[in-house]
Amino acid sequence: MKIGFVGLGIMGKPMSKNLIKAGYDLVVSSRNPDSNQELAALGAEVADSYMELAAKSDVIITMLPNSPEVKKVILAEGGLIRGAKPGTDIIDMSSIAPISSQEIGRELKKKEIGFLDAPVSGGEPKAIDGTISVMAGGEQDVFEKCLPIMESMAGSVVRTGDVGSGNSTKLANQIIVALNIAAVSEALVLTEKMGVDNQLVYDAIRGGLAGSNVLDAKAPMMLERNFDPGFKIDLHLKDLNNVMETSTDIDIPLPLTASIRETLKALTADGNGEDDHAAVLKYYEKLANVRV
Repeated sequence: MKIGFVGLGIMGKPMSKNLIKAGYDLVVSSRNPDSNQELAALGAEVADSYMELAAKSDVIITMLPNSPEVKKVILAEGGLIRGAKPGTDIIDMSSIAPISSQEIGRELKKKEIGFLDAPVSGGEPKAIDGTISVMAGGEQDVFEKCLPIMESMAGSVVRTGDVGSGNSTKLANQIIVALNIAAVSEALVLTEKMGVDNQLVYDAIRGGLAGSNVLDAKAPMMLERNFDPGFKIDLHLKDLNNVMETSTDIDIPLPLTASIRETLKALTADGNGEDDHAAVLKYYEKLANVRV
């Protein structure tokens, strides 16, 4: 089985490397020529166009920034849909709006091309070690066919329903992660202001009910002031924009999400958009005039 991979960014590049480690033949395409060359050095073939990549692939994975980019790569003139053979499957592992996933799925079905929306969670560290969580939406037979491929990059792969349900689940994930990071930030600012050693605060609470994967991943980064991006604030803001767009479409209030989205917008306006989302801490530090 030959796999096409489009998008070799922070997440896509280590994910594609794990596919090579698992023994799959890879055809890649990225706007970054250095990433293409890096994968070529590991044995991947570099395609000159999306149509060429699609024609050579049995299964295609896309890992792109947002809905417009995914639609362009898959559906536009010169896109994957123009080169893929009937029976090909496309797995979009980007985080996009569920309605966009459903639109893409409908167009691909007309061409007898299978489709999964399968966004991931875990950030760059888990992409590197192959333990990301995948939440997939699509037909059961397509999911079963593509499951071994996804498992070679992931620690957990769960089908959550039909096309669109993967990105619906990812929206829920992003709400929970954002609000957890905000809670950790606010708590550390409080204890810093009170003069308590925050390393000891972290050590004390991580084993109790306040403990979480978010706390363990982000509190050490905050304490070390390491904001090198594993997942950028800009990207998390994009996801929360998709959440709020979806909430408008289905007419439900999400007051906590609306609040943390404004926090991320403020951080971006202050020039922190390229930082890891652990830098949410900076917003609360600024409000309290304290540095953790």
